[in-house]
Amino acid sequence: MSGVRAALAKARFFVREFSGEAAYDRYVAHARTHDPDARVMTRRAFERARTDSREADPREGFRCC
Repeated sequence: MSGVRAALAKARFFVREFSGEAAYDRYVAHARTHDPDARVMTRRAFERARTDSREADPREGFRCC
């Protein structure tokens, strides 16, 4: 049973990394370790800032939609 559980944990890790869902968790951990009293963006604000940053970068190309 532990082999199945380990495989599911690995699959969950890769899905979160490829989908970008883990980026917010890394941001929160980074913000908390560098300044525990700083305000942390909400997930919605973080995703908006991330999208805006990606769209403003000419190396990323144009959005298809």
